[in-house]
Amino acid sequence: MSSPSPRSAHLPGLDGLRAIAVLAVLVYHLSPGALTGGFLGVDIFFVISGFLITGLVLRERETTGRLRLRAFWLRRARRLLPALGALLLVCSAVAWLIGGDVLLHLGRQLLGAVTFSSNWVAVANDQSYFDETAPELFRNLWSLAVEEQFYLVWPLLVLPLALIRSRRVRVAIVAIIAAGSAVAMAVLFPPAGDATRVYYGTDTHSFGLAIGAVLAILTSRWTVSRLVAARWFRVLAPILGALSLAALVVVASVFTTDAPLVYRGGLVAVALLTAIVIWGSITPGSPLGRALDLAPLRWVGTRSYGIYLWHWPVFVLLVAAFPSWERTGGSGWLLGGVAAAITVTAAALSYRFLEQPIRRDGFRAVAGRWFGGWRGIRGVGTAATVLVVGALVATTTVAVLAEPDQGDAQALIERGKAAIASATAAPTPTPTPSAAPGTPTPGPTELPPPPAGADITAIGDSVMLASAPELQAAFPGIAIDAVVSRQASAAPAIVQGMVDAGILRSTLILGLGTNGPVDESVLERIHHIVGGGHRIVVVDVQAPRGWVPGVNTELGHFADEHRNVELAHWQEAIAGQLNLLARDQIHPGSRGGQVYVDCVKAALQRLDDLPPLQGAQEFWLPQVPPLLRR
Repeated sequence: MSSPSPRSAHLPGLDGLRAIAVLAVLVYHLSPGALTGGFLGVDIFFVISGFLITGLVLRERETTGRLRLRAFWLRRARRLLPALGALLLVCSAVAWLIGGDVLLHLGRQLLGAVTFSSNWVAVANDQSYFDETAPELFRNLWSLAVEEQFYLVWPLLVLPLALIRSRRVRVAIVAIIAAGSAVAMAVLFPPAGDATRVYYGTDTHSFGLAIGAVLAILTSRWTVSRLVAARWFRVLAPILGALSLAALVVVASVFTTDAPLVYRGGLVAVALLTAIVIWGSITPGSPLGRALDLAPLRWVGTRSYGIYLWHWPVFVLLVAAFPSWERTGGSGWLLGGVAAAITVTAAALSYRFLEQPIRRDGFRAVAGRWFGGWRGIRGVGTAATVLVVGALVATTTVAVLAEPDQGDAQALIERGKAAIASATAAPTPTPTPSAAPGTPTPGPTELPPPPAGADITAIGDSVMLASAPELQAAFPGIAIDAVVSRQASAAPAIVQGMVDAGILRSTLILGLGTNGPVDESVLERIHHIVGGGHRIVVVDVQAPRGWVPGVNTELGHFADEHRNVELAHWQEAIAGQLNLLARDQIHPGSRGGQVYVDCVKAALQRLDDLPPLQGAQEFWLPQVPPLLRR
């Protein structure tokens, strides 16, 4: 492929691929659970960025013999800063008008945004990407930080690479960088913990950028004449690209943020598939490139940066402004649709009146047009612009000063943490001994008596944590292991550890599923570990998340399949009393915690009321066919 100038170049299909990436992210965030792997859109962006920036640097180096770093970074600033500045000022001002949780850590977030270090600021402050308790207005800017750090450092590395005459050596060096980042993510990923560090880290999440760079080096010397002559290439590349695009769609439908496979090769596979899609699109005459260049996709793709910037803050602000708005079912789709409409409108206006003028004419020329005239109609416009910008800056300053110490959900969680810490410091009641691992399970009449608190182990997420004081009051001596952002997939290892240590009590309460889907195999592993001699209560989930219906269905099936398992109907009990929850419609206060406890009590009572089974109908023994009984 010929090498056009950086500004005039149009690479077929890339705008359409950008559109697909940003739409996946929008569906993932604005309609939680509808596309569980939509977060991979960010990794598609990384590959595109690595490909474009490396190609631009190589072209300038080859055509001029040097790289003007100041001009390169100025172009990046013109591209990124105008939309970002407008977003920060407008959304911070609106957050001040709404107040409450949306102001949490606002100053810290703004600092990370303007220094392009949001990812490391979040890591340094233990702010989890997966934490649903705090809305974090500018959480989505972590990926912009990773890209900007790449823009700052990568040109300095490409220059010495360009001096290496062998293209194979150059490719090998960049491929080693990509592999090192991927291995770092896999090695540092904590299977039973929070994956924020490896997801946010520039070191652990740069493989997509590097894979894009590899593709740019491989294609940097393509010529139209060579590619047109290679008919097999022109046929094969689009086919492989189309198949890879289809694979990305499938992956976006099945990936979940709690799956270890995502961090141990899954995201690398997404980056490689994206590189193949790009390769298949930019091949001359590619039908894939033409398909991805359809006008609607190109329109979205050229505005994808603004759409990505605005979608998450707009959604957070809407949720905060209308806390009683149902966020699941038809109402949830309506909320997401309103957020999407506002997002696209804001991005289009920013692109038309801010980003494009500054990108084309520069900061100084645009500022001169805005602030350069003080007479007549132009003077009125200038004055209005000064007033609006001044008001936004002032309101943003006031918003930072008005930051609360913690959000309402976080306050409830801290209350639960304090209760658990206080109970830990007190003498621990002696629990009723439970069956040791490997011993025969008790018969039908040997189910343990109704449990006292000293006989109960409770494992859960932040919902159980917020309910801890009420659980302790209802079941004195209960052992509660509950943490924020816990995924159900972490539970089997926790339960096994308790069994191995001999501290698992005769009744187990599980309160998981708020933070992501629950797999049947996870529940069955837990049941296998504890055996039939334990009572198990699983608490279903109330949260405005798309995966909740599936979670509650899975928990209900699990309870139906096992006689020693009962479902606590938390969602049904709290559905008409959402005012007893924090504004996130997830975490209970004191009165909500009492409803949670009542559901658990009712489930335990149902287990206690079960009549004993007789003979071969015991739930852990197989039925004997009638013919064999004779």
